[in-house]
Amino acid sequence: MPSAVEGSEQGEGEILRYEDTEDDNVSPTDLSELLKEGTKESHDRAENTQFVKEFLKGRIKKELFKLGTVALYFTYSALEEEMKRNKDNPVFAPLYFPVELHRREALVKDLEYFYGEDWKEKIQCSEATQHYVDRIHHVGQHEPELLVAHAYTRYMGDLSGGQVLKKVAQRTLKLPSTGEGIQFYVFDNISNAQQFKQLYRARMNALDLDKSSKERIVEEANRAFMFNMQVFDELDQIGRSLTEDTQDGGFPLHDGKGDLRKCPYYTDKLGEAGPGCPYHAAMALAKQPLVQLILAACVAVAAGAMAWYLM
Repeated sequence: MPSAVEGSEQGEGEILRYEDTEDDNVSPTDLSELLKEGTKESHDRAENTQFVKEFLKGRIKKELFKLGTVALYFTYSALEEEMKRNKDNPVFAPLYFPVELHRREALVKDLEYFYGEDWKEKIQCSEATQHYVDRIHHVGQHEPELLVAHAYTRYMGDLSGGQVLKKVAQRTLKLPSTGEGIQFYVFDNISNAQQFKQLYRARMNALDLDKSSKERIVEEANRAFMFNMQVFDELDQIGRSLTEDTQDGGFPLHDGKGDLRKCPYYTDKLGEAGPGCPYHAAMALAKQPLVQLILAACVAVAAGAMAWYLM
């Protein structure tokens, strides 16, 4: 089993060091194994959501990536708030690694890069993300042992598949090689991800939990995957309303389908460019009698010109 070389009494300013050891003594009844086996189906389903599949193929729009970063900010803010609340609670304390794992500050840097210094005024928590956040707060305040499930689902994924997404995003969105916009995926205080994951699993397996508690944690981990999939589906729906990628100084257009409040132009540019979505403004203008008369005249002229050309 992996072991910490420098004390298990880790402070927030102290970087933990660990040895490279194999999980030779893992038992099928260990929490890490129960989570691995018990969430396989949910993990596969999450990987096969349309949003993730498109992301992995490099078909991710910048505006959608920004909205995904916003969702992560609200999620990790809630998770790390509740973990700090329970940092001395024996049902979670051994898994409290603020220096190595916490993502909130990294996400703040990403949001500053994408939205500017006034990023807080430009973002809002989406409906699906809010459901996830509410569950995390409930667990942290009423069932703290279940925090293990949410921490496991997020951080272990970030150290694994998240590193693949980092490379795809950097290449597809042409983000700077210096790491701006993808700080979320950078774990400066973890020198070896594989070793750290072994340590984390060993800490999980050492928690004093009975069979019932372990089963509830596995159930909660599946619920965490469900919340993540709901966020992915929400992003996918928003992505379908983007007719073009956001460029510097530009904005995506809404296609008139779905909830107007989910139009990225409407939510992000409301205070800058007036209260209307460009699509709906154009449609309203087209319905004016004078505009329709002008359009009809133009069509008639064009038809006449085409007829003359074909003679």
